Amino acid sequence: MIMQVDITGAGNYTPDESTKKYIKKKIGSLDRLAPRHARKSMHVQVKLAEVNRDKGNKYEVDVIMTVPDKVITAKDSTMNILAAVDIVEAKLSAQLRKYKEESVPHVGRRKLLDRFKRSYAREQ
Repeated sequence: MIMQVDITGAGNYTPDESTKKYIKKKIGSLDRLAPRHARKSMHVQVKLAEVNRDKGNKYEVDVIMTVPDKVITAKDSTMNILAAVDIVEAKLSAQLRKYKEESVPHVGRRKLLDRFKRSYAREQ
């Protein structure tokens, strides 16, 4: 669980306790996707805002995740704040997987080497 999760409301919107608990549960569980060296120093800032648009009120969720050597951001707006959190969580998980493949040298390389070994064995 990510311990440093800061949840703030922008403008005149203030999130209630159940929304904060849901965000900590969803965003806090993303540490399992991060590399081990990044887990202790991860810091997440969640900004919630209610935006009045021409088609109705929308909620906007902006998440800034700080990991070593990189800042990962995701933003979404929908009619329901919990749905926006779910969408942002999916975006962050994809970006964290990509970060893990870049930062850890052995992740995501296994199948590539197997292909070379098989083609080399066929030639002999």
